[in-house]
Amino acid sequence: MPLRVPPAPAPALRSVLTALSSPTAVREARTPALLRAQGPLTPELPLPVHVLDRITAEGVAVTRLTGWRFLIHCGDRAVAAAETVLTPDGWAFSHFFEGPYVASTGLALRQAESVPQTHQPRLLSVPELYMLTLWLHEDRAADAAAGHPEPTDLLVPLAPAPPGIAAHRPHRVADLLPVLTHRTAPTRLLGSPA
Repeated sequence: MPLRVPPAPAPALRSVLTALSSPTAVREARTPALLRAQGPLTPELPLPVHVLDRITAEGVAVTRLTGWRFLIHCGDRAVAAAETVLTPDGWAFSHFFEGPYVASTGLALRQAESVPQTHQPRLLSVPELYMLTLWLHEDRAADAAAGHPEPTDLLVPLAPAPPGIAAHRPHRVADLLPVLTHRTAPTRLLGSPA
């Protein structure tokens, strides 16, 4: 089934388009793939980036939206990514980057197309494990900036994944969350005692 990619906020997209059209922004990004690109660069597949802040005693993953990530395509290939952040003045371009998560995100999105039901794709970062996952949210009509992973949502760890967690293997949140809870610092995820 096709993924239902949520629309990015228009100011976020505009900020990426402005950065892409700025030779200074591209040159200062020091991303060789952008500098070598032959042809137009287009931001595609905007994904909201959420960070896992903590897991409650009830097992609920508390997340917050930190930005929007766009895969930057040259032709039919993702060569880099652009990140935007919310500032007091609205959405703003943050930075360009390349590396393993760009290709891994593309691969995970292609794999997700074969999942029987339609999902809303998001990214979920687990900073304590240096882990990034493709979060396939079942409520495809949900506000992409809100919510938390539901037990039946899918998380697909991107490569490189932490030791012992297989990259590109979908896990139900109900199955992966206990592993994440066990592997992260209890005081950070479960809260510190009062």
